[in-house]
Amino acid sequence: MKLKPTAFAAVAVTAFAAAGSAQAACEDLVLGAAISLTGKYATNGIHAKNGYEFAIQKIKENGGVKIGDKCYDFKVIYYDDESKGDRGATLAERLINQDGVQYMLGPYSSGLTKAIAPVTEKYQIPMVEAEGASRSLFNKGYKYLFAVLSTSEQYLASSIELAAEKAKEAGRDPSSVKVAVAVENDPFSLDVREGVVADAKKFGMNVVIDEKLPRDLSDMSAILTKVKVLKPDLLAVSGHSKGAATAVRQIGEMRIDVPMIAVTHCEAADVTGKFGDTANDILCPTQWAETLSYEDPIFGSAGNYDKEFKAAFPEYADKSVPYQTAQASAAVYVFKDAFERSGSLDKEALRNALAATDLTTFYGQIRFSEAGNNVAKPMVLRQIQDGEYNVVAPSKFASHKVNWPRSAKQ
Repeated sequence: MKLKPTAFAAVAVTAFAAAGSAQAACEDLVLGAAISLTGKYATNGIHAKNGYEFAIQKIKENGGVKIGDKCYDFKVIYYDDESKGDRGATLAERLINQDGVQYMLGPYSSGLTKAIAPVTEKYQIPMVEAEGASRSLFNKGYKYLFAVLSTSEQYLASSIELAAEKAKEAGRDPSSVKVAVAVENDPFSLDVREGVVADAKKFGMNVVIDEKLPRDLSDMSAILTKVKVLKPDLLAVSGHSKGAATAVRQIGEMRIDVPMIAVTHCEAADVTGKFGDTANDILCPTQWAETLSYEDPIFGSAGNYDKEFKAAFPEYADKSVPYQTAQASAAVYVFKDAFERSGSLDKEALRNALAATDLTTFYGQIRFSEAGNNVAKPMVLRQIQDGEYNVVAPSKFASHKVNWPRSAKQ
């Protein structure tokens, strides 16, 4: 296999070439990343890369990374893993053995992270990842893997609680709620399914459909035909960006009338931009929202991050900044914090500093369990209301009331 850096960078190219040019130069501090810039995960891979680059520039503008009496600016060597796990693992080996990378940013998706983690663990390379949420990443005893995001079983579980609440309001027992689940056959989505099924069981709900999406994620009409027949109260779908786009498109085309529909990766798939009113009232889990009351000294508030990121990347100006982008920025910030607390470039000192992280950020609180997952930040659920993403659950984070029931959009 002939491996080359992507056109995006063997040395990182930022969207801010002119910014900070008058500042005193800091030394380069090189991170590595195999990321999906082509293939089925490319949409989110590019969102993550943009989040990395935005954070790198913001940290540079704020004096860089200070270790002892020196300052450093992050620089990333990127390779395109083409959304393939075996290629991601090969690229991780290349970054470490040929490019000399000692610190890694994660790829996009749980599957790709699962492919790369054994490599970084073998070489004892600290990796801070922002896009792999599967629980299966955190039961292997890894010591060098740290994830800033909430784990995947939490993504749609809150939709079950919301369905139970609405059933009670309608004078029904929550156990009467019928649930349909359709997910991609990948580690992340299978964990999402487990969370939904486990929470449905707690309420005694009946899971009437429990299906895997087709491998190419391009057609779920057979599953939606079953939905029409069995009439569930809640339809939960997880298939990354491509699966989300297919679900929303075909829900509209087939006029699927389900009172509550929850779909992962709505923002990343730009379902509002692509499908307009068809996307209204769909529930979308998110790791982060610009309306939340998180803030830090580098990025400011969550709202300020949203504003400044859109200014730096105008292609996001007319849509919500995907949480995949925000959490990628948070991963870079975690590296800055850990390097400065370790006071060293030594990777073992860095690993120990990462393990001791307790950081308040615009993205939320970040504190790692012994297994490496973030145990300090909850998920929230947003609903698309007249084209806008509004937080509706849990209630303590809600900015708007949920629209229920959802009607089929013509």
